[in-house]
Amino acid sequence: MSNQVVWLDIPVTNLDRAIKFYSAVLGAPVQKHEMPGMTLGVLPHGDGEVGGCLFVDPERPPSREGALAYLNASGRLEAAEAAINTNGGQVLQSKHAIGPYGFRTVFLDSEGNRLALHSK
Repeated sequence: MSNQVVWLDIPVTNLDRAIKFYSAVLGAPVQKHEMPGMTLGVLPHGDGEVGGCLFVDPERPPSREGALAYLNASGRLEAAEAAINTNGGQVLQSKHAIGPYGFRTVFLDSEGNRLALHSK
């Protein structure tokens, strides 16, 4: 079965700040991508993998309500969690078990979005 989630748009208000935040938390560079009329921060991913981007749109501001997206922090959850506060985010729930599914940390990013980090 293919991935049910194929892409993730994360709204931000300051693209450069968000790129710095996500590069630190994910432990891999977020690439700035210029397109006609739009600049994105593309999250690290390979061909055929689930991807996502950071984008600025005044009509769709960051939010701590709504769906909770999980970002992969496999094998580096503690390091990723440590990078949250030092890069302008806030840990809402520190690393905790989620039954047989592994562990998660719930956080606010540098822009005010509520997301989770996941590791087995």
